Amino acid sequence: MKTIYCISGLGATAKAFSKLTIDGYRLHVIEWMQPLPKETIEQYAQRMRSEIQQDNPVLMGLSFGGMMCIEIAKQIPVQKIIIISSIKSAAELPFWMKAAGRLKLNKMLPVKSNYKLSMPIQNYFLGVSTPEEKEVVAASRRAANTQYVQWAVDKVINWNSNWQHPAIIHIHGDADKMFPIKKINPTFIVKQGGHFMIMNKATEVSALIQQSL
Repeated sequence: MKTIYCISGLGATAKAFSKLTIDGYRLHVIEWMQPLPKETIEQYAQRMRSEIQQDNPVLMGLSFGGMMCIEIAKQIPVQKIIIISSIKSAAELPFWMKAAGRLKLNKMLPVKSNYKLSMPIQNYFLGVSTPEEKEVVAASRRAANTQYVQWAVDKVINWNSNWQHPAIIHIHGDADKMFPIKKINPTFIVKQGGHFMIMNKATEVSALIQQSL
């Protein structure tokens, strides 16, 4: 059975991929690691890629994980990159993220401040609604290390990559509030798909992944 190496969203766990069904493939999730002091995204990608045991692999990334897959693909030959609810380049970053990066707002505001106040806002942008989805997201929040979250948020809003891999497949929802589709040119569009469609529209997303392979 062939392997797809998966990287989840910012701070998310392997459970984000748990509802996908890809015939003929097993999903191997590369877990997020603790960033080193002043580590660049390129250096972090180099450490993550050490878990890839196959030549010319298929990479699949969700949200920030998609960006990390692209960074890994800059360093090693890959057969294909599949990104879900993500962006292909800095040009697809929403304006508010670019502004936050330029103004260094993430340095001024605590990333993991008051979850009770921020959870409804985060859930809105993620597009989660059911108790199961909310628990998956809440568990990721509880597990995420503050140092990692601060590092990852900084790398997302300051991502400046415009490199394009020739074999990239981009699956995106037209109701994604985190990365609005108006700035994005995906390969496949999932109708009424939000940022969390990998779970609440897993059957449709799985079919598009299967088609891409």
